[in-house]
Amino acid sequence: MMIRPTTKADIPAVDALLARAYPVLLKPDYPASVLVTALPLISRAQPALVTCGTYFGVFVEGGIVSAGGWTRGQPGGGRGRAKIGHIRHVVTDPAHTRRGYGSALMEHVLATARAAGITEMRCQATRTAVPFYAACGFEILGAIEVPLRPGISFPAIAMRSFL
Repeated sequence: MMIRPTTKADIPAVDALLARAYPVLLKPDYPASVLVTALPLISRAQPALVTCGTYFGVFVEGGIVSAGGWTRGQPGGGRGRAKIGHIRHVVTDPAHTRRGYGSALMEHVLATARAAGITEMRCQATRTAVPFYAACGFEILGAIEVPLRPGISFPAIAMRSFL
């Protein structure tokens, strides 16, 4: 297993990972009416995020099995605060869950954020990911709606962790 920052060359692999993971992983926790509008929007790699230097891939035998990272800026382009980071687009291939890849990724993400002076990390967790983030030390702040496009939002859970 190797964890490294993703690059422009990784965009197609991250895109494919999101496209195969989210429909499978989110299905038990969201109605089809939500997924039909949200999946085409959230199951795509964001090139600026993938190449930002704080987005990482977990690679096993040359292939990407998990990805995610953090930014100072808020999801959706909001301006961040100096010591607060935001978890971004974390995913693990459904064929590779429960093997420690996601946990290793989050340990790496949080360690790099701490090293950069971040003291609080926030995330907009899917319902599916709440137990994972709780196991990583995050607490629930409450239910939120994440705007995806005008008229389309995605139900999520705001969470935070102090580093």
